[in-house]
Amino acid sequence: MTLPPKSLLTTVCSTKGGAFNSLSTINIFPFRRLSTMVTTLDKNPTFINPSVSENSMKMNRNPIPIPHRTLPEPKGQDLDFVNIAYSHLIHSDWKKLTALSTHLTPFRVKHVLLKVQKDYVLSLEFFTWVQTHKPSSLTLEAHSIVLHILTKNRKFKSSESILRGILDSDSFDLPSKLFDSILYSYRMCDSSPLVFDLLFKTYAHRKKFRNATDTFCQMRDYGFLPRIESCNKFLSSLLDLERADIALGFYKEMRRNRISPNVYTQNMVMHAFCKLGNIESAVEVFKNMESMGFIPSVATYNTLISGHCNKGLLSLAMNFKKSMEKNSIQPNVITFNTLIFGFCKKGKLHEANRIFSEMKATNVSPNVVTYNTLINGYSQVGNSEMGGRLYEEMLRNGIKVGILTYNALILGLCKEGKTKKAAYLVKDLDKNSLVPNASTYSALITGQCVRKNSERAFQLYKSMIRSGCHPNKHIFEMLMSTFCQNEDFDRAAEVLLEMLEKCMAPDSIILSELYSGLHHCGKDELAMKLFRKMEIRGLLPKEFDKLRTINCAPENGEKESGGLS
Repeated sequence: MTLPPKSLLTTVCSTKGGAFNSLSTINIFPFRRLSTMVTTLDKNPTFINPSVSENSMKMNRNPIPIPHRTLPEPKGQDLDFVNIAYSHLIHSDWKKLTALSTHLTPFRVKHVLLKVQKDYVLSLEFFTWVQTHKPSSLTLEAHSIVLHILTKNRKFKSSESILRGILDSDSFDLPSKLFDSILYSYRMCDSSPLVFDLLFKTYAHRKKFRNATDTFCQMRDYGFLPRIESCNKFLSSLLDLERADIALGFYKEMRRNRISPNVYTQNMVMHAFCKLGNIESAVEVFKNMESMGFIPSVATYNTLISGHCNKGLLSLAMNFKKSMEKNSIQPNVITFNTLIFGFCKKGKLHEANRIFSEMKATNVSPNVVTYNTLINGYSQVGNSEMGGRLYEEMLRNGIKVGILTYNALILGLCKEGKTKKAAYLVKDLDKNSLVPNASTYSALITGQCVRKNSERAFQLYKSMIRSGCHPNKHIFEMLMSTFCQNEDFDRAAEVLLEMLEKCMAPDSIILSELYSGLHHCGKDELAMKLFRKMEIRGLLPKEFDKLRTINCAPENGEKESGGLS
């Protein structure tokens, strides 16, 4: 899908002045202006009943009248065909109906559908039959008619399947034509607002941002509003796309149109604020939930705990865990995993292990995420022994070991320079039908760099490239640093050139180390070539002090031309 340009999207800036006063919104909905989205929301809004009924999908805000379009009445042969086809249909005489298939026209199909619309089963059967025997006679209007029939009878799976079939054509102007087709046939089919809700929700499911927002605005113009479940799906899709800013802007528009949220909506709003690092606003939403008639769920607390852990606010995260227990909400595996991750991220393995022990004591079974998080945490601090114990516990508990587990174990061993033991684990990958990935190679390269075995590290780097894995900045920097430590500045320069080809540059410390080494080796010309390449590509770190590392007089008065260009 294509997202709108950044200038069209919402941004969340200040964390002061209330959860929703922090929203600063530009018109994010293309083609239809939501001018009120630039205003702030009330700090203490009043909501109508938290559940949105089907009737409340109609607004009372002077909507545009719904147009009433009719089909010309069938006459002559068209009328005869419609009546005969209808007779065959109600008698399930598909053999005789098939004999008529060559005489199907778009006009006749639409009239047959209208004639049988009170029987949604028969309508769907006829529509499916036409798809098989003469699909060219199924126009967009015929599709719209069957959508009206099915949604009016709440047959959402069938109607969504048909709608997805329409949208798969991916025609550029289809969305606007489809909405108009549904709109103009609405009264003709005595339809329900659910048909527009279905359209909006389907776009949300397919993560079609522009189409969903445009449909929302068109619905509103004609006096319809989507159900809260559909709005929640759209919010969820936006969060999946890492567009928390737009999700908050859309929530603001929901509030303005008095679409009543539910607890799932509030959880997503808190999640959006947490994603943007606005923890204070997320907590304020939480505090307002009770006054809105909502009871926080385990997902509510997990969202806040995750937000605080990601910011390193572990004591506050633990306070929310205590609060949920006080309110008779039992922490689940996600709660414990989130806290364990937060402590591991901070290097507080003792506290992480204490949470792990509490988890098992409360009969919450650790899963693969729990073990992987702990093993990785211990590996990061160079405690491969503890990682190995957890690995054995995983196997005893019948938890399937994956590539993430092996990568964490390999990293732990490599950080301690135990490259032979790590190599044995790499052999196990093939036995378990697992394929080394970029993280596997990164761990192995780390091990060789720890041992200052720069040549072996470089060989692993080349193997990584051949396997189709892409090295990141950290790998390049490790290689450069190790070559420099071994005073192999030519190889370090070679790694730098490969790094530049991928539009990456090392930090100023490693770069200074390389340039200083080249200078002392009398390879100032090579150093200048590398410097110019970086400067031309705009990759030279701002902190890099070229005067300190390059423009100093050679000690022996001799210069040696470098061999790289």
